[in-house]
Amino acid sequence: MTSAQTTRRTVLTGVAAAAALGLTTGTANAGTPGPRIGILLYDGFSLLDPTGPAELLSRLPGATVTMLAEHRGPVRTDTRQVSVLAERSVAEIDRLDVLLVPGAGNRGTVATMQNPVLLDWIRRVHRHTTWTTSVCTGALILGAAGLLRDRATTYWASASYLESTFGVKYVPERYVRVGKVITAAGVSAGIDLALYLASLIAGEETARAVQLAVEYDPHPPFGSGSATTASPELKALALRLLAESQE
Repeated sequence: MTSAQTTRRTVLTGVAAAAALGLTTGTANAGTPGPRIGILLYDGFSLLDPTGPAELLSRLPGATVTMLAEHRGPVRTDTRQVSVLAERSVAEIDRLDVLLVPGAGNRGTVATMQNPVLLDWIRRVHRHTTWTTSVCTGALILGAAGLLRDRATTYWASASYLESTFGVKYVPERYVRVGKVITAAGVSAGIDLALYLASLIAGEETARAVQLAVEYDPHPPFGSGSATTASPELKALALRLLAESQE
C-alpha cells in the first residue's frame, strides 16, 4: 500500500465516522451563522496567548476567527522571532461576538495600555460583545480600558499590579468570569479559557469534542506550573528567562 493510499484510507475512515454521526461540517453549519471572534494582536504579544485559543475556537461550528491589529500585516511577538499576520485592522471591525486580548511582556503590555486608539476600540467593541476576554497580562489592558470589575486573574507576577492599579481582587484561578468579562491566567491558561468559552457558545458536548479533537490532555513532566507552589528561586529564574527572551 502506498503512502497516498494509506493517507486516503485514513481520511475517508474519519469522514465516514463523522458522517454516520451527522457531524459533517456542512450539517453543523447549515443555516446557522457562527460567532464572530476577534483576537487583538499588538507588537510584543506572547505567541501562545492568541494562537492557543484560536486553535480551539476555530473548530466551533460556523465560527469565524480573525486576527486583528491597529494596522493590517505581520505583528511580532515578544521574542521578536515570530510574527503573526493581522488580516484586518481595528478600523475595519466594529462588531464582534467575542473579543480576546492576549498578554505580552512589559514592553508590549505597557505600550498597549497607553495606546488610545486600541483602548477606545476595545471599549467600543465591548459594548456589543457577548464575551470580552483576556489571556495573561491582557487583563491589564482590559483594566486600562476600564472594563474590570470586582475580581480578575492575570499572569501571576502581575497580580499585585492588577490589584493596586485597577482596584480588583486577584484570583489565582485558570480563568475568572465576572459578567461578560472573562480573564485567564498566564499564557497556557488561554487554552482552558477557550474550552470554557466553547461550552458557553456551543454547549458542553461540543466543547468536549473540541478538547478531544485537539487532544488536549496535559500531563507535564514537572509539577511546576503554578506560582502558588513554586519556590522563590524558581519564580526568579522563570522571570529572568522571560526577560532575557524578550530583550
